Amino acid sequence: MGPYIGYGALVLLGLFLIYTLIKAALFKPQKTETEPLPEEAVNAERAAARLTGAIQIPTVSYPDDNDVDWEQFKRFHAYLEECYPLIHKTLSRELVSKASLLYCWKGSDSSLEPMALLAHQDVVPVEEGTREDWEHPPFSGHNDGEMIWGRGAMDMKNHLICLMEAVETLLEEGFAPERDVYLCFGHDEEVVGGGDTGAMRLRMALEARGVKKLCCTLDEGGAMLPVNVKKILNSVLAGIGISEKGYADIEITVAQKGGHSSQPPRHTALGELAEVIRDLERHQTKAKMLPFMQSLLDNAGRKLPYALRLLACHHKLLRPLLTAVLSRIPAAACMMRTTTAVTMASGSPAANVLPEKASVVVNFRMMPGFTTEDVVRRIRRVVRSKRIEIKVLKQKEASPFSETASPAFDALGRLILNAHPGAIVAPYLVMGGTDTCFYEPICGHAYRFSPFLAELPLILCTHAANERIPVESLGEAVVFFKRFIKMLNA
Repeated sequence: MGPYIGYGALVLLGLFLIYTLIKAALFKPQKTETEPLPEEAVNAERAAARLTGAIQIPTVSYPDDNDVDWEQFKRFHAYLEECYPLIHKTLSRELVSKASLLYCWKGSDSSLEPMALLAHQDVVPVEEGTREDWEHPPFSGHNDGEMIWGRGAMDMKNHLICLMEAVETLLEEGFAPERDVYLCFGHDEEVVGGGDTGAMRLRMALEARGVKKLCCTLDEGGAMLPVNVKKILNSVLAGIGISEKGYADIEITVAQKGGHSSQPPRHTALGELAEVIRDLERHQTKAKMLPFMQSLLDNAGRKLPYALRLLACHHKLLRPLLTAVLSRIPAAACMMRTTTAVTMASGSPAANVLPEKASVVVNFRMMPGFTTEDVVRRIRRVVRSKRIEIKVLKQKEASPFSETASPAFDALGRLILNAHPGAIVAPYLVMGGTDTCFYEPICGHAYRFSPFLAELPLILCTHAANERIPVESLGEAVVFFKRFIKMLNA
């Protein structure tokens, strides 16, 4: 029997290899029907000029409202009114809370669920001591013909201005929507844990108008990133955000008897706290390959050379191995687990004084389905010391996953492939927070995507020195927004 078992194993192995060779040959990008769309009129020069003007108005938000220069927001509102006369003649505009704006473009069919297009007016401050790092002043809106420079160029006055350009142009062309279209522009998105006086009040204003359910929302979050790995992959990766991670700042404190540093105990409060940190970092949450990651691997794998497709076509079979490998890469691990980042620490006020209390602040970014309460329970479970005090400083729960089987998601995918044939379009988990989460009570189809093609170095300049955006991307974005509004009103 021995030889027959061996022969049988060889036959099975041979059949598996043949199956793999055939499967890899067939593992190619799925054909999608992308009929050419009609040309769209767009005034790209006007969009660029208006973005320059928008950047020149420093609508900076701060955690303390008393630090905010509200006159700048008033200037920005007046600027929008000056730049977009048809919008302000045709749409209603309402000031919500301190500086948020709600525009309503009435549709012809009140039975249809409205759509909401989101953006935020505020930008982050320029850090002290970094102004000299800018090639052009941060609020200059300098246009050198290739890039427009300044705070808000990428996050996200580019998005807001191109959205307004799209609506203004549609009005110039005589377009009238079937469903109500809302433009919701918050004023405090950039504040950590923000949106509660901006986006939340905007949603409440919608509810007060009788809006019980939106057909979709579209906000920032996902992006289009060129990917070029020599002889392996050359494409555009377009991630459409269908959820965003939760956020929790948690302070952990250890108390000890104080005293003079000349007579220290075996462990000071800081020393004991170091053990707490070690326990947290050693016991990361389990990484999981969720469906959106599987979709990304599937779509990207189909574009690889044949030799790599031999492996990629078995990504489901290799899921445990892929999970183990990707969980060691921070950029991938953050999409597979709740992350733990120790960010702040405090102890004694003097070098020769033993700390009576030592504290550390840990930032957690929770996966959907993992709550702040789950984080607190996990801290108590993995930290060996039971003398710790835990205090939740700030929190925002993760968003539920929006469905990918919807007219809005289909429209986004179609528009991306029309602009960039062969792009890798996949659902995506947004790492940061957006205003979208505040609309979840009235919208189950919440998407996060900005139609600006940008290289990774430009994306990394967001919130940093030399924030800038390619001029040529603005016209494409205006076309994108025009078509998206039309598709959801066809």
